[in-house]
Amino acid sequence: MKLLILLVIVLGIIAIAQLAKVSELTRSLRQVREEDISLADNKMNAFLMLVWMVVFFGSTIYLYVVYGDYLPDSASEHGAAVDRLMDINIIMITIVFFVVNFLLFYFSFKYYYRKERKARFFYHDNRLEMVWTLIPGISMSFIIVYGLITWNKMTSPAAADALRIEVYSKQFDWTVRYPGDNNVFGTADFNMISSDKTLGLVTPERITLQIDTIDGEIAAIKQKLSEGTELLPESWVESMEDKIYRLQRHKQRILDLKEFKAGDNLSTWEAGADDRIVKGEFHIPVNREIEFVFRSQDVIHSAYMPHFRTQMNTVPGVPTRFKMTPTITTKEMREKLGDDSFDYLMLCNKVCGVAHFNMQIKIVVDDEANYNAWLKKQKTFVAQIEEDEPKGAVVPSGNSTVIALADGRSM
Repeated sequence: MKLLILLVIVLGIIAIAQLAKVSELTRSLRQVREEDISLADNKMNAFLMLVWMVVFFGSTIYLYVVYGDYLPDSASEHGAAVDRLMDINIIMITIVFFVVNFLLFYFSFKYYYRKERKARFFYHDNRLEMVWTLIPGISMSFIIVYGLITWNKMTSPAAADALRIEVYSKQFDWTVRYPGDNNVFGTADFNMISSDKTLGLVTPERITLQIDTIDGEIAAIKQKLSEGTELLPESWVESMEDKIYRLQRHKQRILDLKEFKAGDNLSTWEAGADDRIVKGEFHIPVNREIEFVFRSQDVIHSAYMPHFRTQMNTVPGVPTRFKMTPTITTKEMREKLGDDSFDYLMLCNKVCGVAHFNMQIKIVVDDEANYNAWLKKQKTFVAQIEEDEPKGAVVPSGNSTVIALADGRSM
C-alpha cells in the first residue's frame, strides 16, 4: 500500500512537470512573454480577491464567536473595569481591522491592471495627511487616557484598614507574609538575605551573625595583606583593599538596622515577631480591600492572578504594590463553574528560568470568619523559630523577650 502511494505521488510530480513544459511550449508558439498577463487573468485575480475577502472575514467572525470569550470569570471589584477596558480595545481594533482589510481587497478588485488605464500620481495631499494622522492620534489618546484612569484607580493608595500582605518571589517559589496583631510588618532587608534565610527578616541574632561573618572576612583579608605584598601584583592589593572598604560599608548598613523603629516605637524584631509566614497556599477574605506588597530576591518575576485581573512585576530591591478586593469566594466560584477541583492561582508571568512553568501558589478566598479561623492556626515568626531551631538562652529585646538561638541562626 505504501509503495502504491509513493508511485502515485511520483507520477503526479512527473505529470505536473510535463504540463509545465507544455505550457512553456504553448507560450513560445504564441510568442507571449512569461511576464505578460492577460486581461482575463487580471479579471479573475480581481474577482478572487473579493472571494478571499468573504472567506477571510467569515473565518475571523467564526473565531470571534468560538473563542471571543477568552477571559476567565472576574472575581475582583476592579475586574469589571479591566474587562470593560479590554472590550473597548478589542472593539476599536476590530473596526480598524475590517475597514482597512475591506479597502485593501476592494481596491485590489476595482483597480486591477488594464493597459488603457493610467494611475494618477500625486506627491502630497494635506487632507489625507490630516485623516491618517488625526484619527489614529485621537484613538490612541483615548485608549491611553482611559487606560491610565483605570490603572490609577487600581494602584492608588489602599485604605487605612486594608489588609496588607507581602508576597516574596524567588526562583521558583512564592512565600507570603501576614503582619501580626500590631498590623506592622517586621523589617526585611537585603543585607540579611543568605542561602538559608531568604526573606531577609531582621532579628538581633541575625544582625550579630552577619556582623561576625563580615568581621571574620575583613580579618582574613587583613591577615593576607600583613603577610607581605611585595611579590604580589599591585592590582590584587588594591582589589583586596577595595573589598575591605565594601565589607565595612556593608557592616555599617547592618548596624543601622539596630536603630530602626518599625512603628509605635517598636524595634524591627518586636514588629516582626508575630508576623505569619506561609507557603504552598494563602488565604484572603472576600469583600475586603487587600494591598499586596511584592518583593523579589533574584530576578524580575510577575505576580499574575488571572481571575482577579491582577498583575504586577516583582523587582529585586524595589517593592511594588497593587490593591484589589475579591468578590467571589473559592466555594462560590466552584459552584458557579460546576468544578469542585477549581482553585484560584498566583502564577509567575515572566520567563524567570528553567522551572518558571512550575512557579505558582494556590489562593483561597474565604468569608471573614473562615479567614480569621485559618489565620489563627498559622504559626507566628517567633513560634516557628522556637519549633524549628535549637533553643538557647532567653535574651531581652525592648519590652519583650526573644529566643537567642544556640547557633545564632534565625529566619
